[in-house]
Amino acid sequence: MHATIADFVADIAQNAIEAGASAVFVDLAEQDGAMDVSIADNGPGMDAETLRRSADPFAGDGAKHPHRRVGLGLPGLRQSVSQAGGTVDVRSEPGRGTSVWFRFDLRHPDAPPLGDLPGVFVGLMSFDGDYELRVTRSRGDRSYALARGDLRQALGGLSDAGALHLARRYAAALEEDLTKGA
Repeated sequence: MHATIADFVADIAQNAIEAGASAVFVDLAEQDGAMDVSIADNGPGMDAETLRRSADPFAGDGAKHPHRRVGLGLPGLRQSVSQAGGTVDVRSEPGRGTSVWFRFDLRHPDAPPLGDLPGVFVGLMSFDGDYELRVTRSRGDRSYALARGDLRQALGGLSDAGALHLARRYAAALEEDLTKGA
């Protein structure tokens, strides 16, 4: 089971990237003690049967990991959200992509902590491949946005330690500014 909301974001967005999405949009909106998270992609999507099986942790098809037949991402998310009195909605259509939306009441004793959002954002942006990842993070009436293409252009890429360090510091400063006075 994932320990933080950032872990769920990392798992779902990484799956989108690995499935071949060329665009992944992550939105985290914190308002009135709740965290709404939306992750949408333009990847290959899933048909109704595959989407139904995605709720079963023991129904992995082995395509992504040939020696593993379990998939704990969405089932773990559903369990964690359910334990904390939240909501999950997963929609997918072949050829049109997948969207995952979930809400945690952050005041619930079983709600996971946020975790290292800046680290997850930069980590996701550093994967190889030709994709755009756009993150929007808001808290009340304040927000920030990060785009993989913008960071790569500003830093000359995201493949070396120096660029990753700068990207991480920048993302952490944005998050710190957003949460000041919390």
